[in-house]
Amino acid sequence: MDPALGDRLTAAIDAEPVELRELDGGMIGAVYRVDLDDGRTVVAKVGETPLDVEAFMLRYLADESDLPVPAVLYADPDLLVLSYVDGESSFSSAAERDAADHLCRLHDVSADAFGFPRDTLTGPVRQPNPWTDSWAEFFGEYRLRHVADLAVDDGSLSASLCERVDAVAADLDSLLTEPDSPSLIHGDVWTTNLLARDDEIRAFLDPACYYAHPEVELAYVDWTDTFGDAFFTRYRESRVVESGFFEHRRFVYRLYPLLVHVYLFDGRYPDALAKTLARLGY
Repeated sequence: MDPALGDRLTAAIDAEPVELRELDGGMIGAVYRVDLDDGRTVVAKVGETPLDVEAFMLRYLADESDLPVPAVLYADPDLLVLSYVDGESSFSSAAERDAADHLCRLHDVSADAFGFPRDTLTGPVRQPNPWTDSWAEFFGEYRLRHVADLAVDDGSLSASLCERVDAVAADLDSLLTEPDSPSLIHGDVWTTNLLARDDEIRAFLDPACYYAHPEVELAYVDWTDTFGDAFFTRYRESRVVESGFFEHRRFVYRLYPLLVHVYLFDGRYPDALAKTLARLGY
């Protein structure tokens, strides 16, 4: 065990680590399961990405919804200590239905505008969240154009692809619908950010939350192939999914995570982005 990390943990939570094991999923740093001398088990995350932002989001979800999330035991910009949740990132049909029930209730939490009390993160990428009355404006300016600009400046997105993204952003008033009210979303619901046990979702991890059209959450679940028919059928039993989402709008929403992946990973993602733009007619 790194003595410096052990000392920090002891000071942060007033217990001494006796065993530390690295876990999968440390995209923005390292994640450890830590057994403590008082019998507790916790999770410690360390890294350069400001982890106090993740702590803010987890506390917000715990305060404003009944979504199951780990408790925040300690947070500063480069150390986050959470309660340990036992579970696996594999899901039965019953667990998919349970996830749908949780997200339906989360999406019932509303605000007066799109945005969030502070800027958040998706992985290491900043998400600007100024309060905005129009969903089309918010998604165009603070999701598509924001990340496209980052990727162009980084050299991972070509000027021609950026122009095509910008053309979509300019047309969002006709491509998207405005919801009755903004919904609180988790923002990063995919396989490794969920823990299940006994057909129930035990925890939603690593949020990237803000108030949005709930369709953007569904589109991300669809793009990542996290859940299948059991999830979507159950979700639609509780909340209306307007016509045109599966046929068209989910591909508009898919542009945002594709841009994030272009910016972070490059690889095959520019081609996937180009194909999705072409599918939309851009």
